[in-house]
Amino acid sequence: MTTPPPPYGNPPHPYGTPPGFGPPPPPSAFAPQPPQEAPEGPEFMAVDRNNSIVVDSAGVAFEDHGHSAEFPWHEIRSVHYKDGPGGKTLMMAVIHLDGRFYECVVDAKSRDTLGQWFAQLAPVLGYYRPLA
Repeated sequence: MTTPPPPYGNPPHPYGTPPGFGPPPPPSAFAPQPPQEAPEGPEFMAVDRNNSIVVDSAGVAFEDHGHSAEFPWHEIRSVHYKDGPGGKTLMMAVIHLDGRFYECVVDAKSRDTLGQWFAQLAPVLGYYRPLA
C-alpha cells in the first residue's frame, strides 16, 4: 500500500530534510563575542624598532624583541622610569606584587622625543597610580 502524495507542495525528500531547510541551528556557545571595551582613560605608547611600552586602562605592557608581557594594574606594586645613558633611552620597570622585577628599554629617535615621552608618561601614570 502506498501513501498518497500530500495535497499540495513538494513531496517529502527521500533522505529527510535537505540541507539549508528547516529551523536554524541553535546558537553556539563558542560563537564570537563582541569585544569588551576597556574603560576610557589616557594612554601612553613608546615604540622603537624592537621594543614597545604601552600604559593604558588595562595596565602596562612591554614588548621586547617579539616577546611580550602584560601587567594588569591590580598585579602591579609600582612603576618606575628614567632616561638611559646618552639621554635618548626610556627605561621602565614594573615591580610585581610578589616582588618580581620586569624591565623594558625603548630608544627614542632624539632627545626631544624622549622629553615628549616623559611629558606624556607622567600624567598617564599619575592617572592610574595616583598614590605611587
